[in-house]
Amino acid sequence: MTTLKITQVRSIIGRPQNQRDTVRSLGLKRIRHTVTQPDRPEIRGMLRKVPHLVEFEELQD
Repeated sequence: MTTLKITQVRSIIGRPQNQRDTVRSLGLKRIRHTVTQPDRPEIRGMLRKVPHLVEFEELQD
């Protein structure tokens, strides 16, 4: 199964509440914080909602 390595690269200060909630639900807490999430349609949808705040890459297991 493929996993995604997600890193927050920009601040959520001044962003709309729905974008803040999306970044938090991905598990990110601060700039340069990195988490791994399974490559699922729900996670991909969240990443499409905030592409200007995060970077991600696919990791093969």
